[in-house]
Amino acid sequence: MPRSLDPMPYFPMNMQSASIRLLHRFYSIFFFVGSVLLAIGVPFVFYRKAASAVALLVLILAVLIAWRMNRRGQPQKSLIFFAVVMWLIMVVLIYAGLTPTTAGAVVMAMMLAIVVHVRAGAIFGISYLLAWLLYLALRTANLIPAPYFPGAVMSAWFVGAVAIGLVLLPIPELILHLRKAASLQRAVIEAATDGVLVVSNDGKVVTYNQSFLDFWHIAPQYLNTHSYSELLDLVSQQLVDPASFLQKVQELNAHPDLSSFDTLRFKDGRIAERHSQPQRLDGQIVGRVWSFRDVTEREQAHAEIHRLAFHDALTMLPNRRLLTDRLQQALPYSARSGHRGAVLLIDLDNFKTLNDTLGHDKGDLLLQQVAQRLVGCVRESDTVARLGGDEFVVMLEGLSLHAGEAATQAETVGRKILATLSQPYLLADCQNRSTPSIGITLFFGHQTSIDELLKQADLAMYQSKTAGRNTLCFFDPAMQSMVADRAALELDLREAVRHQQFTLYYQPQVIGDGRLTGAEALLRWQHPQRSLVSPAEFIPLAEETGLILPLGLWVLETACSQLATWAKQPATAQLFLAVNVSANQLHQADFVEQVLEVLSKTGANPKRLKLELTESLLVSDVESTIAKMSALKAHGVGFSLDDFGTGYSSLSYLKRLPLDQLKIDQGFVKHILIDPNDAAIAKMVIALADSLGLTVIAEGVEIEAQRDFLARLGCHAYQGYLFGRPVPLEEFMNRVDAGLVTA
Repeated sequence: MPRSLDPMPYFPMNMQSASIRLLHRFYSIFFFVGSVLLAIGVPFVFYRKAASAVALLVLILAVLIAWRMNRRGQPQKSLIFFAVVMWLIMVVLIYAGLTPTTAGAVVMAMMLAIVVHVRAGAIFGISYLLAWLLYLALRTANLIPAPYFPGAVMSAWFVGAVAIGLVLLPIPELILHLRKAASLQRAVIEAATDGVLVVSNDGKVVTYNQSFLDFWHIAPQYLNTHSYSELLDLVSQQLVDPASFLQKVQELNAHPDLSSFDTLRFKDGRIAERHSQPQRLDGQIVGRVWSFRDVTEREQAHAEIHRLAFHDALTMLPNRRLLTDRLQQALPYSARSGHRGAVLLIDLDNFKTLNDTLGHDKGDLLLQQVAQRLVGCVRESDTVARLGGDEFVVMLEGLSLHAGEAATQAETVGRKILATLSQPYLLADCQNRSTPSIGITLFFGHQTSIDELLKQADLAMYQSKTAGRNTLCFFDPAMQSMVADRAALELDLREAVRHQQFTLYYQPQVIGDGRLTGAEALLRWQHPQRSLVSPAEFIPLAEETGLILPLGLWVLETACSQLATWAKQPATAQLFLAVNVSANQLHQADFVEQVLEVLSKTGANPKRLKLELTESLLVSDVESTIAKMSALKAHGVGFSLDDFGTGYSSLSYLKRLPLDQLKIDQGFVKHILIDPNDAAIAKMVIALADSLGLTVIAEGVEIEAQRDFLARLGCHAYQGYLFGRPVPLEEFMNRVDAGLVTA
């Protein structure tokens, strides 16, 4: 504890430390002993000179010896020696005429003065000396009888001086200490940023700091002229809930031993923490301490952190985390109440195109306006959230108890959202239209998990995309089964690519009455468990997953290797081999180099290779497609436009494509004998090919009547079951060797 804060600075912590300090201040002891020596020596001069001289010499010798011992670093021995000398002094006092009791009291008082304080000993010695001098003066003036012996009286003087000194000596420093403590307390209170108010039990303001006045906007003179109850009325008027605050004050007044904490909200928007605890003195409650801390900035920071953690920064809507939390509350509520709920997942159609063409700033504006419109389409009790990108979720609660009615209610909201989001948007300086695709799924209690609900809504939303966009679809369990099957098929497909579980089937292409001119190589998947998998199942999946690229390259390499083998046999040396090329393959930057590398590696004749393209390839990047086709055409590779008439069919691009052949789609051939429109389209394709100098081939020819009809229209090349189904290479070669198809 610092010296300035020691409540009793005059008393040592222990006797040993006090004695060491005493011996180190030897000059003070010497002064004290000298004073006492004079006080004792005076009566000896009058009564017993010989004893006086002896006592004086003994005391001087004792002082010198004690000083010497102290100088040699023996303070404890010095103190013991000095105590012995004091005992000898007591003996001398008794010899001088004092009673043993009086002499002992004098010595003990002297020892106590030394231990308590060096200055106290000096003061007491001087006071004793002055008392003797007063006696001598009175004796000289014959005011006191000569035979009167003053030893007992003077001893009483000495003991009284000691007692009075012990009581009065610490008072000045104690007062100084109290002033310092009060000053320190005031400095601490004023330095506190919290507003502090101390009130006594009888309702009087004891103290406060400037922060308290600033916090409550109170003038200093107000507290000097108004009562505590008036102060409470003034401060409570600044609060949002003054009644609650005053009630808490009354409760604490009724129970003064309670401590309390709560949060105060002000009408001006501030937020504060209020602490209150009793003030105790010697275990007794004498008042109450109130403190007020402004936590507005802290609470605003917490609110901002919460907003960033649970809300989307762009639209200010709840994010996935908050949506999940509300779904966790909605599911048990649905179970308790029996009411059903719904989750609507909204995805904006062609949003990426808008971002790419108008810029991300316009895309952000669109998302903000979509968020505002969605909030306007639902009740306040419903939730609108943004999952990310252009995906939003609407959660509807409290729908009908019956599934059918709940579905109707959800559909009504979905239709309203469709109509609202389809209205034009003003994006800064331009107007834009956007449509949504919506997937809806219902929930009831804990029958479905949150993750599963969102997956179901997502599946339904993609069903809306498939149905043409700008519509809504409900989740169907069969849809989920299809997705699960598709996921399993994708895993198997990747495994098949890794272990080359594919093979090529060959379907003859003929002219006239059946003379073989070539074949189309068709990919088949020999699944280890499912046997032969239809291309209609795995080709679209391969396109979506990108697996079509390694598959397409494998087909091209295998077909070219077969062409090189056929070239070595006279019966098959002149055969063409058609290979389908996907849009993903053709759009690769190095597609031309890949084809030329395969031709070089296998040794196949490029003039016998025919690449079949679909019309969908002409939808995007037509110029690049034409350039790649022209580069391969220069090396002798031929091209056939497959499924002509079912897709893009732009004549302006058709005339620029380096094609060799048009292929009439089997959809037109199937009903060519009974549907005049199909017949007319077939006739038009044949005429167009003739005008462009291209050959034409019809696929899907299954009966002779179809072949004859096509021949009358001018088509003399065919492919279909009439001439042979797609078969493995060995079977195809057996049929060629057997003359079932003639080369």
